[in-house]
Amino acid sequence: MTKYPLILMTLLGTTPFIQAQQDNYLWLEEVDGAKALDFVAAQNKATLDKLSKEKDYQFIYDKSLEISNSPERIVYPGIRGKYVYNFWKDQEHERGIWRRCLLTDYTNGNIQWEILLDIDELSRKDNIKWVYKGSTAFHGSENRFLVQLSNGGGDAVVIKEFDAAKKEFIADGFQINEAKGGASYIDENTLCVSTDFGEGTMTTSGYPNQVKIWKRGTLLQDAQLIYEGQASDVGTWGGTLRDGEKTYTFISRAPTFFTSQKLIWIDNKIVALDIPEDCNISGLLNDQLIIQLKSDWKVNSKTYPNGALLSMNFSQLLKGTKEVQLMLQPDQFSSISEVSTTKNKVLVNLLTNVTSQLYIYSFNNGKWAHEKVKAPDFGTITIITTNESSDQYFFQYENFITPTTLYVADASTNTFKADKSLPSYFDASKYEVKQFKAKSKDGTMVPYFVVAAKNLKMDESNPTLILAYGGFEVSYQPFYMSKYGNAWLDKGGVFVLANIRGGGEFGPKWHQDGIKEKRQNVFDDLFAVSEDLIAKKITSPQHLGVMGGSNGGLLVGVAFTQRPDLYNAIVCQVPLLDMQRFNKLLAGASWMGEYGNPDIPEEWAYIQKYSPYQNLKAGMNYPEVFFTTSTRDDRVHPGHARKMVAKMNELGYKTYYYENTEGGHAGSSTNEQTAKSNALVFSYLLMKLK
Repeated sequence: MTKYPLILMTLLGTTPFIQAQQDNYLWLEEVDGAKALDFVAAQNKATLDKLSKEKDYQFIYDKSLEISNSPERIVYPGIRGKYVYNFWKDQEHERGIWRRCLLTDYTNGNIQWEILLDIDELSRKDNIKWVYKGSTAFHGSENRFLVQLSNGGGDAVVIKEFDAAKKEFIADGFQINEAKGGASYIDENTLCVSTDFGEGTMTTSGYPNQVKIWKRGTLLQDAQLIYEGQASDVGTWGGTLRDGEKTYTFISRAPTFFTSQKLIWIDNKIVALDIPEDCNISGLLNDQLIIQLKSDWKVNSKTYPNGALLSMNFSQLLKGTKEVQLMLQPDQFSSISEVSTTKNKVLVNLLTNVTSQLYIYSFNNGKWAHEKVKAPDFGTITIITTNESSDQYFFQYENFITPTTLYVADASTNTFKADKSLPSYFDASKYEVKQFKAKSKDGTMVPYFVVAAKNLKMDESNPTLILAYGGFEVSYQPFYMSKYGNAWLDKGGVFVLANIRGGGEFGPKWHQDGIKEKRQNVFDDLFAVSEDLIAKKITSPQHLGVMGGSNGGLLVGVAFTQRPDLYNAIVCQVPLLDMQRFNKLLAGASWMGEYGNPDIPEEWAYIQKYSPYQNLKAGMNYPEVFFTTSTRDDRVHPGHARKMVAKMNELGYKTYYYENTEGGHAGSSTNEQTAKSNALVFSYLLMKLK
């Protein structure tokens, strides 16, 4: 491991700042270091010995595993040609099987699965804990795929060409060594590849910096370089855009997490698309490129506001001419959560007051028209898969107390019908869902959902768990509480989902009001929700806990260091915590667009005010925090959680800690590991908050 020097900064002027601290725990950043792993083992044992003896641990574990392995789960389809593909884990297939059946059989309910790849069998054969990370199909064949496999569940994958007809990897086929990269078919014998090509070809964030065209039968090292970004970029990736039978080679060079140059490789040259770097490309249909704006864009003397969905004539755009049409402009309470295309239609999933509405857009005679899908209201709609050969698609609906239902739909007729529903995993008749708004420190109204018993006593005694994230324009929406119902609601718990700033619930501005120097808004929003719950006498600090993962782990780390008076339980999962070094660890440099750059004194000036690791103090009344992470997380470094625990223990604070030895940033690779994690977390919460 590289030993980075401590960052010593002198801030000019009178701005107060945290003096540079000696970091005594850099050795815990050595992921597989013997001393670090001994520390992990000791912490794991202490936590397991305590929490596994809690009275509800075994019940929660058994129920979670039963739900995860249930044969009544929805078999989610992925349509490719005449087949439906599905990845499935259960008691007999711990790591899962990749399988397919005919689309007609799937829709008729006469499913006969053809197992293509058994990951458990492959793991035993290779003596590697493989985790299936998906596959990329060749459009012109039903049997050619690029399969992505991760060792232990990290983001880095091995890519191997697979023959679905023979159910085997192709011996002399395309194969790419482990890297945080990707590949797509341009044609049967040509790939567009972005990967680790050797020294100097990866960015400081650990992502590819080059895109190459690789011909079958040649060495990867001899592939044609078509584009190269900068080492300081987040990364550069290649892929394909399809419009009917046309395939375009697409390149995205991302200088930051939220900006990218969009480029097309055509006629052996690069053509830059003259569209905003911070917009998202949502699809290509009928020669109309569909984009979502993240900031206002003035074009042809007209300004289109942030959040808008636009379409542009793609052929003309390639020639440098911009013909723009406004498809949708969400209002201040709405945002676009998904855009997908079928053969002839565009599906737009609109989030309004944090509930979903689905629309079908049609492009006829050069104009867009739309109609609403009369799907169930007051919940979350997710587009599961679309069919590029027809206008068939599948979507699901769920809310906190309504079991998830999968629908099969036809965009050409705007019809749908229920295909499969989950059973009720808990008695939802006892519970109700309410939505409130809390006033944050700057006056912004922040929505949150409360799921609680209908006969809830407002006596300040209810165990209450807040789940929040607040970053990267990620929206937290209602979900069916299959496991929470048994483990939390049925045990007398109240569940709260907080839609704080930094997320995408109300469009780009809701996110942008929580980044960099505005980060404190995110934390203040969480505190406002917490105080509102206490003011309503739903709960009290003694019975209030908060949980968050990844960026949400940073959120809850700030919560207990800034406001330890508000909480008695903190679940801090795969977190960022040392914000002075986050950009030095794994993919951390890619997130400076969200947090700022701690190596720049002006930006460290606002980061240092909240960085949990640097703000730990002796003599505080901190709650007993439960930290979780994964040894194989190659996105957020496990050193964040390890170092925080070591430092807190040194200061005399009791902590709980569990580090799974695999699972990547998701934390778990198998249903058994997920069940164990759930049992530990909810046992801790019940112990602390009841």
